[in-house]
Amino acid sequence: MPAVRMYSTRICPYCMMAERLLNQKGVQVEKILIDHDREQMQKMIELTQRRTVPQIFIGEYHVGGYDDLVALEVAGKLDELLKAD
Repeated sequence: MPAVRMYSTRICPYCMMAERLLNQKGVQVEKILIDHDREQMQKMIELTQRRTVPQIFIGEYHVGGYDDLVALEVAGKLDELLKAD
């Protein structure tokens, strides 16, 4: 299973829902908190060209945010991504 990392803040409800969905799939999420870390926030913006959280990566694949994650789940593609390695 590829590593899953998520740029997040401590109070973001969409981050919490994304983590819950991934946890239900048996995935341990590496959270990178950006709310008090400007360096990590800048890194997230450089990687994604986005300023909102969550920003989710499965391996090197940039999923996007919570809505993007759910769209993958609904399309039946999330499990494929999580099994790839």
